Amino acid sequence: MAKPKVLVTRRWPAAVEAQLSEAFDAVLNTNDKPMSEEDLRDALKSYDAVLPTVTDKISARAFDVAKPQTRILANYGVGYSHIDMHGAAGHGMTVTNTPDVLSECTADIAMTLLLMVARRAGEGERELRAGEWTGWRPTHLVGTKVSGKTLGIVGFGRIGQEMARRAHHGFGMKIVVQNRSRVSPDVLAPYNATQVDSLEELMPQCDFVSLHCPGGAANRHLINTRMLNLMKPDAFLINTARGEVIDELALSRALWFETIGGAGLDVFDGEPRINPDLLDCDNLVMLPHLGSATREAREAMGFRVVDNLTDFFAGREPRDRVM
Repeated sequence: MAKPKVLVTRRWPAAVEAQLSEAFDAVLNTNDKPMSEEDLRDALKSYDAVLPTVTDKISARAFDVAKPQTRILANYGVGYSHIDMHGAAGHGMTVTNTPDVLSECTADIAMTLLLMVARRAGEGERELRAGEWTGWRPTHLVGTKVSGKTLGIVGFGRIGQEMARRAHHGFGMKIVVQNRSRVSPDVLAPYNATQVDSLEELMPQCDFVSLHCPGGAANRHLINTRMLNLMKPDAFLINTARGEVIDELALSRALWFETIGGAGLDVFDGEPRINPDLLDCDNLVMLPHLGSATREAREAMGFRVVDNLTDFFAGREPRDRVM
């Protein structure tokens, strides 16, 4: 019996590629360049499964195929806002993702950004590399203490909870949560967290706000000028969710005019393009989408895709099916 034909749209960890090649008729993207919309449309015509990543914008136009061969989009990552779900549904395609396995590492990066921007680590490193440090002095790069402060978490799923664990148990932070649905008291209790009903209620309370909500059209520019104006003038915004969640023009203005204390971003609207308005903001720390970038997480994500594919083609329900 012929093995299902599978397209891997980017380079994955070698151990995962080897397992995919053994289990399936796998075609690998050896040049590791993002695929175009036309490439993706052609792939839907030719492969039983397409394995996209966040860099693959599978738009409604990409689904403009009369009779696609693809039956499953096994996404490498938790978020899937880059996939037009209506287009996939119109062809009866199954869509899966890879939850759980990257939660800890993404929360680590969120905490890294929080500490870096609070303690002005980015500014300090740039100063050192430029040869401009003149030595220790009492008023040099004075930052903000993190321990004991209030952290607002927007989106209290797996990653949000891991962020709360690090902040509360590691730094004694008070946790305030805003989530689109009610969070069970049993889930809030380990972090002594309080849930509020709206962003309007959360933003003014917090010294730090960390975003862990889904992306997509529903949350596009969730953080806009109005929300930024509700923040304390010395508060910090952290984003490891999706770039489109923040109105970057509004954020750049808040940073330039110092109406907030600073920000830390691991994701960007339209990445890898970076809004030029952000580049000269000294009170901003930026990382190139490193949330899940550990060997352990990236391999676990890939093996989770393999599990989903194996179940699907064996006629079993994939455990990570999102549609």
